[in-house]
Amino acid sequence: MSDSVWWLQTERLALRRFVADDLDWLVQLYRDVEVARHLGGLLDRATVETMFRGRFLGYYDLHPGLGIWATLDRVTGELLGFHLLNNIQGESIIQLGYGLARSAWGRGLATEMAVALVRYGFEDLRLPRISGMAGLENLASQRVLLKSGLHRNGERAFPHPAYAAEGPMAWFERDRDAWLAEHAADARSVFDAHRR
Repeated sequence: MSDSVWWLQTERLALRRFVADDLDWLVQLYRDVEVARHLGGLLDRATVETMFRGRFLGYYDLHPGLGIWATLDRVTGELLGFHLLNNIQGESIIQLGYGLARSAWGRGLATEMAVALVRYGFEDLRLPRISGMAGLENLASQRVLLKSGLHRNGERAFPHPAYAAEGPMAWFERDRDAWLAEHAADARSVFDAHRR
């Protein structure tokens, strides 16, 4: 895969827009019981296709800079999952999220790209706030959201059908000004350490 289609890269990963040919891969992802239980449950092909056309492909042009992107291994080009920075359905709140195939679990990949997306959201898009949510039992995703730079702020439920069945979820958020202040301090610490 050419670097030219990747718009955001980390040490091991790259993001690109989803394309129509990725539908079969996404259908398989939502057929994996272990993966789907963290993504709202198993979905049939027709449901995935409807979501893919509207929430994935149709979203990019309507919301420049935001979306759900394919997460790839930079070396092999293998499609490993997705990362997102988009609105919570039925809300104007911008959320950070991800879904990875089981083969990509346990290697820090979710966190690696989540950190990059938070930076992109605050520095490039200048979003005033980024939020995130995870099931109360999904401690792994809660750790990813914390490591990305968001802070836990209680629990929250949403009425949209995509989330309603889950009930209250662990809620995370961070304001841009606080994130920038923290990262400016981090940069000063690194600079000071190099001067010594």
